[in-house]
Amino acid sequence: MNDAEPADEQPRRRRRDPEGHRAAIIDAARHTFAERGYARTTLREIARRAGVTHGLITRHFSSKERLFLASVPGNRDLEGVAVGAPETLPDRIAQAFVRRLETDAVNDPLIALLRSAASDERAAAHLLVAMQEQSAAVYRSVLSPGAAATPDDDLDTRVALVGAQMIGVAFSRYIARTEPLASMPPDQLAEHLTRLLRHILLG
Repeated sequence: MNDAEPADEQPRRRRRDPEGHRAAIIDAARHTFAERGYARTTLREIARRAGVTHGLITRHFSSKERLFLASVPGNRDLEGVAVGAPETLPDRIAQAFVRRLETDAVNDPLIALLRSAASDERAAAHLLVAMQEQSAAVYRSVLSPGAAATPDDDLDTRVALVGAQMIGVAFSRYIARTEPLASMPPDQLAEHLTRLLRHILLG
């Protein structure tokens, strides 16, 4: 009896799964950035945790900065959150922000970035500016769809103020844990934040 494989049976090949690899990389990045901070995280460590090669990460994301931006849930999901009526944009932003951090602030890369900002101010500033630019583009698509920026357009300033407000809330509630924000019920926090963002974005 011949135990050899039939001539037409080919050896199994590893199945290519770009979306699966991307998801594994983002998940590994999110946890690594949260544990080690931005400066101490390396792409090789993320690759090891994700079970992929360093080259595959650079092929998907090109740089550590872009991978960080992709791994921050709020930044990654902003386009989906923003979709809807302009007048309720502040509500959607505030609710998504509070829900996200109430769910898993410990493993959120933004919290890790804020914790490490004092030791690596340049990296933190660079990443926050990149996040602000992306937010401005998304908010503009909802608040001023199809309109070009004009000399008296202050949307970028308003987006910067929104970012500063949310960073302040994140630091006070989830890092410094100062009252009254630290123990405020999540729905009440979202309500207050909505009111502030509505004033900033809509006037």
